Formats: sequence, C-alpha cells, structure tokens
Amino acid sequence: MKDTLRQQFERLAMRLTELDATLADPSVAGDMKRYRDLSREHAEVSGLVERFRRFEQRERDRAAALELLADPEMADLARQEIAEAQADIERLHLELQTALLPRDPDDARNAFLEIRAGTGGDESALFAGDLARMYLRHCERRGWRTEVLSESASDLGGYKELVIRVEGDGVYARLKFESGGHRVQRVPTTETQGRIHTSACTVAVLPEADEAEEVTLNPAELRIDTFRASGAGGQHVNKTDSAIRITHLPTGIVAECQDDRSQHRNKAKAMAVLTARLRDKDRNERAAKEAATRKGLIGSGDRSDRIRTYNFPQGRLTDHRINLTLYKLQAVLDGDLDDVTVALQAAQSAEQLASLESGEA
Repeated sequence: MKDTLRQQFERLAMRLTELDATLADPSVAGDMKRYRDLSREHAEVSGLVERFRRFEQRERDRAAALELLADPEMADLARQEIAEAQADIERLHLELQTALLPRDPDDARNAFLEIRAGTGGDESALFAGDLARMYLRHCERRGWRTEVLSESASDLGGYKELVIRVEGDGVYARLKFESGGHRVQRVPTTETQGRIHTSACTVAVLPEADEAEEVTLNPAELRIDTFRASGAGGQHVNKTDSAIRITHLPTGIVAECQDDRSQHRNKAKAMAVLTARLRDKDRNERAAKEAATRKGLIGSGDRSDRIRTYNFPQGRLTDHRINLTLYKLQAVLDGDLDDVTVALQAAQSAEQLASLESGEA
C-alpha cells in the first residue's frame, strides 16, 4: 500500500477519535439531526478503520512468517501462513481502495424516471411501452414503490411520454446509468414485408431533491396552467380541470401531473418533478464544465447518447458504453436488469480506482 493511502487511513483513525469524543458530549444528543449525521459518519469511519487495522495485522503476520522460513521445521507452516496472509492483504487492499472512491451524493435518493418516444413513430411509442414495463417489473423485483405521475399514450399503444416516481433503497444509484438513448431493432407488428426497423426512445433518470435542498423557485418565474386529465378516469376527467402543468419561464422547462383527482396534490407532484429537472440541468452544466478534465467511462447521460441496443431478431442486448452483450433480451425486458446495472456500476468503480491509483503514483 502506498504511503499516501496509509496517510488517508491514519487521518480517518484520528477522525474516529474526534467522533467518539463528540458523540459522548450530552449537548450533541439534544440536536437529533446532528446526532444522526455524526452517528452515520461514525459507523462508516469505524468500519474503514477496523478494516485498515486488520490489513496492518495481516502485514505483520506475513512479516513474522517470512522470518520463520529460515527454520526448516517451521518452513512448511510459514509458507502456508504467508500465502494466506498475502491473499488477505490483497483482498483488504482492494476493499480499502474501493471504500475511498468518490461517491455520488445523490445515490441514496429516490428518482424520477422519464421515458420519451423518439425516432420511429408508432413503433417508438410501442418500444417506450416495453421500456416502461421493463422498469416497472425491475422495480417490483427490487421491492421499490412506483407511482406514475404523468403519461401520454399513443394511438396504437405504448407511450409518447411517461414519468414515473421510484421510491426505495439506492434507487438512483441503480438506475442513473439508464439515462440516454435506447435503440430497438425488430420487425414491427405493422410491417407486412418482414423488414427489421430501427427506432429509439430516450430515458432520463433524475434524483429527487430533499425538501430542505430544493431549488428556490421564484413564483413570478412560473406559469401554472390547469387542464383536464386524459386517459382512464371515468366521468371525472371530463368535468374537472385537476391536471397541472408548470412552466419555468427562464429555462422553458415544463413539468405536469394528472394522476390525482386533487389539483393541490397534482401541483405538489409537478413542482417536485420541475425541481428535479432544474437540478438535473444544473448537474449537467457542471458535468459539461468538468468534462475537459474527467473522461466519463459511463457517459454523461446526455439525451442524445446512444447507450444501448435491443436487437429482437438475435435476442441480444448490447450496452455500448462498456461493450456488454447479453443474449437474454426477453429476461431483461421482463425486469431482470441486474446483470446490466451491476456491470455498469463495476465499470465506473474500475475507472475511479484507476484514477485513484494513478493519483498515488
């Protein structure tokens, strides 16, 4: 382990001592938010320091075993201990490096999942419906709660646009790499010649802002329109202007919600979506400025990126960012996305790890 990495863990050990003293202060217990934040940090730091101490102990064990090699009676036992200690050292070293990788502060947040039909007309809208079903089934598999905030159905089925709120543990961390262009290659049901067509949809995954951290919106910069909800809903949709559309005039960003009978609740949900979109805009602008110094393996999530192809004739899914190809297209469309999301997370970690190691060199 390089000295710079050891120094980071020694600093963490000092921080752990500080946290022990701070949490023992009775005045801190009176501030529940601060106490929770400090307790969370304590749990994280103590785990890292404990693992680092285990790493150091295994280094000492290996050094002691190396000394025993000179004793013929102990040589076999020493070689066995050296091999075991070396394996532990390598495993712990990787775990410690990985633990220091920068984390996305939004990873633990809930998310808004937006799907929009792109090039390809009705076939693109049908594909948007397939993607919606895929994500909803994936969320169900992981025990996440979903709520459709707005939808615009196409004439032949599927969606022109769909916005879903997803709530659960680590939602954004799992879904954030889905942002980008999704391309499908298949024979449409309306195709009489049996020709393969290519169409596309765009997906955007936006982290939901905490209420305390929401973007401050000037009411004078918002235009709020009411309209009648479309789609299922019986006579209610024909009588009440309960659907809400909010336009942020400086940026032209629009959000709407029509799933609830309450105009007030629809307005609150539309405002949450608008806030997430404005945060995403700021996030993308910051990422664009940093792009000159940091090459993203996964991609920026730019809506124009073609990140994945779904080839029906071959039963193949290809993620172009990491050259991942899976011949289990139907399983993926049924919600089995874990092989894809785990591979994308691993690729990002590998790139960050390479940057960390080059920074230590």
